[in-house]
Amino acid sequence: MTMPFRLNRCRIATWSGLTLLLLSVVGCAPPPGTHYRLDTLSPRSALTQRFYDIFVEVTVIDIIVLIIVVAIFVLALMVFSTRTGEPTEFSWRTDVFLETAWIVIPMILVIAIAIPTVKTIIETQPYTWSPDTLEVRVIAHQWWWEFRYPSTGVVTADEVHIPVNRQINFAMVSRDVIHSFFMPALGGKRDVVPGQENHITLTANTPGEYWGQCTEFCGDSHANMRFRVFVDTPEQFDAWTKHQLSAPVHPTEGLAAEGAKIFADAPCAVCHTVRGISGLSPQYTYGFRGPDLTHFGSRGTIAGAIMDNTPENLALWIHNPDAVKPGANMPTLGLSGHDLNALVAYLESLK
Repeated sequence: MTMPFRLNRCRIATWSGLTLLLLSVVGCAPPPGTHYRLDTLSPRSALTQRFYDIFVEVTVIDIIVLIIVVAIFVLALMVFSTRTGEPTEFSWRTDVFLETAWIVIPMILVIAIAIPTVKTIIETQPYTWSPDTLEVRVIAHQWWWEFRYPSTGVVTADEVHIPVNRQINFAMVSRDVIHSFFMPALGGKRDVVPGQENHITLTANTPGEYWGQCTEFCGDSHANMRFRVFVDTPEQFDAWTKHQLSAPVHPTEGLAAEGAKIFADAPCAVCHTVRGISGLSPQYTYGFRGPDLTHFGSRGTIAGAIMDNTPENLALWIHNPDAVKPGANMPTLGLSGHDLNALVAYLESLK
C-alpha cells in the first residue's frame, strides 16, 4: 500500500505546481490584442523575426531536454530506487555507449543553437551596406539620444523616423559613458561606447510607433533615458524629412514672440540649437550640448521621451528639470509666471 500512496501524492504535488505556474504565466500576459511597450516577443523587422525564431528553437530544444531529464529523474526516484529487504552490495560498470551519448548529444544541441545565433549576430553588423541603405547616426548623452541623418542633414532628438522595408544602418557612439541602445521590436540591443562605433543593421517591415530604452546603467536618470522609433511609409518619411529641413517658425507677435526673445537671451541658446536663432559652431566639441530644438513642437515627447509634449509638462520640465529627471544637466532657469508661459508658447510653436 505504500508505493501507490507515494505515487499519488507525487502526482498531486506535480499537477498542483504546474497549475500554479500556468496561472502565474497567464496572469503576466497583456490583454488580448495588445503588447507591452518593450515587448521582446512581437517582432516588427526581419532582424527581430530572426531573434524570435532562434528563441522558439532554443525553447523547443529546452522543453524536450527538460521532459527527458524529468522523466528519467522520476523513474529513478519513484521506481528504481524502491527496494525490499536489505540493501545489496554496491556495484558499478562502464557503458561506453551511454558515456559517448552524454558527450555527443550536448555537443549537437550546442551547435544547433550556436550556428543560427552567430550568423544572426554577424548579419546585424555587416562589413558593407547596399547603396540604398539609410544611415542614422545615434549619439548617446546623459540622458537623451541624438539622431543624425548624414545623407540629408536632419538632426533630431529622442524620436527617430525610418522608412519601412528599407535597410537601416544605426551607427552608434557615446559622448560620455557606456549606454545600451535597445529597441526590442525592431533591432535588439547594442552597447554604445565612447570612442567606439557600433552598428545595428535592420529592415523594419511594419509601420508604427515603437519604444526604446537605454539598458546599461549610466547614472542617476538611466531609467529615464528613452526614445521612440517611428516606422513610416516612404511617402510619410519623405514628408517628415522635408519638414525637418524647413526653416523654423519665427513668431513676430504675441506670447510666442516674447518667448523667442527670452530663449535668445537666456542660457537656453548656449546649449540648444534653433536654426536661425542659436547654434553651436562646428568647432564646439567640449562641454554639455542639449537637443536640437528647431522643430521641437512637432515631437510627441520631451525630457528623454519620458513625458508627453504638452504645454503643462513642458512648463514643469523647464521650471525644475531635476525634479522631473534626477541628475539632469539642464539648469533651473528660475522662470515662472508670464516669462515661463511665454517660453513654453515659443517652444511649442516650433512645429
